[in-house]
Amino acid sequence: MHCHDILKPPGKRWARATLVAAGAFFATAGCTHWREYVNNGYKVGPQYSRPPAPVAQDWIDGEDQRVSRNLSEHRDWWKVFNDPHLEGLICQAADQNLTLREAGYRVMASRAQLGIAIGRFFPQDQAINLGFTQNGMSTAVANRQFIAQAYFPLWNQGANLAWELDFWGKYRRSIESANDELDASIEKFDGALVTLLGDVADSYILMRFFQRQAELSRSVADFQKTSLTLASARFRAGTASELDVDQAQSDLSKTLSDIPAFERFARLEANRLCMLMGISPEDLEKKLGPGPIPSAPSDVAVGMPAELLARRPDVRQAERQAAAACAKIGVAVSELYPHISIIGNLGWSALEYSNMWSQPAFYGSVGPTFRWNVLHYGRLINNIRYQDADFQAAVATYQNTVVKAGMEVENGLVMFLKGQERAKQLKDAVEAAKKAANIAQVQYKAGTTDFNRVSLLQEKLLQRQLDYAMAEQEIARGLVHTFRALGGGWQIRLDGCNPGENGIEAGGAGPLPGEILPVPKPDLPRPDAVRPPTPAPATQPAKPE
Repeated sequence: MHCHDILKPPGKRWARATLVAAGAFFATAGCTHWREYVNNGYKVGPQYSRPPAPVAQDWIDGEDQRVSRNLSEHRDWWKVFNDPHLEGLICQAADQNLTLREAGYRVMASRAQLGIAIGRFFPQDQAINLGFTQNGMSTAVANRQFIAQAYFPLWNQGANLAWELDFWGKYRRSIESANDELDASIEKFDGALVTLLGDVADSYILMRFFQRQAELSRSVADFQKTSLTLASARFRAGTASELDVDQAQSDLSKTLSDIPAFERFARLEANRLCMLMGISPEDLEKKLGPGPIPSAPSDVAVGMPAELLARRPDVRQAERQAAAACAKIGVAVSELYPHISIIGNLGWSALEYSNMWSQPAFYGSVGPTFRWNVLHYGRLINNIRYQDADFQAAVATYQNTVVKAGMEVENGLVMFLKGQERAKQLKDAVEAAKKAANIAQVQYKAGTTDFNRVSLLQEKLLQRQLDYAMAEQEIARGLVHTFRALGGGWQIRLDGCNPGENGIEAGGAGPLPGEILPVPKPDLPRPDAVRPPTPAPATQPAKPE
């Protein structure tokens, strides 16, 4: 006897029984219409389409001449500040940030999950078995006279296979979902990269801003020291009271007391920059040296609000997560249908290992199986409802992400534009305050004005200078926030980054201890780089009848 003599095809009677059962099923349990099933590529469940997204027709400040509607990717937006130190920080953070590295490994995990889902489409159970057992049977039971040998060994070797055929798209929907999850993980990586670059620029600008405040305080303190010297000289000459000396000393001490606070704030931002670059805190200010607040251009290209759907990684991520949730509905719906599988096994079994490969030791079976989950008391239906609700929640998350994206762009734009208008007026205010303070000091020296006016004007000079520095950092940070809200900068993982000769080398990072896998950033796949089709209503999940 040979393998093909045992593994014969089933008879016609079984085939007719199968057709009758299938016909009864389609007549009574049509949860998905036959035409929809065919149009969906022979898969049950709803077919996904991009949900509608609430986007504005134009920006609030769209008529401002400084706001251009030209589409720009802003691939390397940080270069508009012409600051080599900022470029160096950006490059090092993109290369070493640990949160970004974690997101990269999440992409690898999603890629592996896709491979698992693809593997389930093929025979789900495939195994080779080899074993030996020493058996003993009781002879103190009924019919013991039929036990010819109470103790005997048994050698077994064989292989088995079980393949559930994907008639209803259960496994193909799972592959769809896993593929969408992979796309979403890549978009999450790009979103983390966009956020990271914006945070680096934001902290760098704030560090320079606090350094500038400390510098201005020192400058005014030097001016106040001159006033204190002048008041002391007039007091000794008897032309001024001790009140002038005390007031001058009070003003100077107050100004000097602000300098450590500004230095502390600058150190906090420097420490945050170290964290963003994936290194332990170090004296980053010493490495960077002094520098001005980054100067921003007066205009910015923002395109149109609807373009955020394709530009922002977090928007694309939310849309891909909605697609993955929709595919899971089809997986849940498939459980309402019968499961048809092919099961087979073959092997050899013998008392003695020397007889294992003989013809009498061979055994085998093959044939289809039919399993239909019935009387599950609503568990299957409620699982469909659960997946449906999860999909609707993902759609709401996507739409909310779109709304949030528009708000963030508007917030960055108004900060950038109004900061310019504020800085223009404050610049004139600073020049006037300098002139007034100098005149007051000269008049006090000549005895034609009192020290109270000198003190007031010096205080106003410091405040005007601090306000002007505040406006400068608002312009720069407003532009950074705008670029970040527009979703620019993730292309650095495609283009690479070269900090130039003036880039810093804040060492100390390198490979993590015990690390085996490489940093996953360079080899990330890119899904459809831009998916800007016209938004269409999301297909509502089919309700089982």
